[in-house]
Amino acid sequence: MINKSENIKNGNSLTKTRHMVFLALMVSIALVLSIVESWLPVPQPVPGIKLGLANIITVIVITFYGYRDTLMVVCARCILASLYTGGLMSFFFSFTGGMLSAAVMAFIYKKASGVFSLTGISIVGAVFHNVGQILVACLIMKDITVLAYLPVLLVSGIVTGFFVGLCSRFFSDTIRKSGIINKPYRSFAKQSEENLK
Repeated sequence: MINKSENIKNGNSLTKTRHMVFLALMVSIALVLSIVESWLPVPQPVPGIKLGLANIITVIVITFYGYRDTLMVVCARCILASLYTGGLMSFFFSFTGGMLSAAVMAFIYKKASGVFSLTGISIVGAVFHNVGQILVACLIMKDITVLAYLPVLLVSGIVTGFFVGLCSRFFSDTIRKSGIINKPYRSFAKQSEENLK
């Protein structure tokens, strides 16, 4: 009986350890993607347009672990990325956009995945990420004319969100098939069917 209890305890401890290691790995990968993206010579006709490669990690964490862990990963990534690629101003923009995007995507994934595909959820997240950054710009600059950039940023959010969604779907399926995570993972199609019942 004692051995059984110890085995359960050890199993739970191992699961928690793998959980923390996986999240730490996700933060590291997101940070690398953020830094690499800052080095890419991507033309920006409007300030604020980015590929959003780090959002691939955000979607993956939402898929496997949900809202709370996603916010932790996004928060850690924004803090570390601001130290490497920018300063306090950069942090405010990335933090606000990242947190708003993560919150919206996590909510949609949990409540409306029968309506939105994973790519669709990513697109919505990219759009809200840009909305969050525009709101920060309005507050900092104290000028609502910044909203004139919003239509262009919304279009760019749809394009980049689509790309991020495809990548997220591919890597999520790869992680599931590899068996790296013990946590039960429902494929997107299966979750959609359950939500429609």
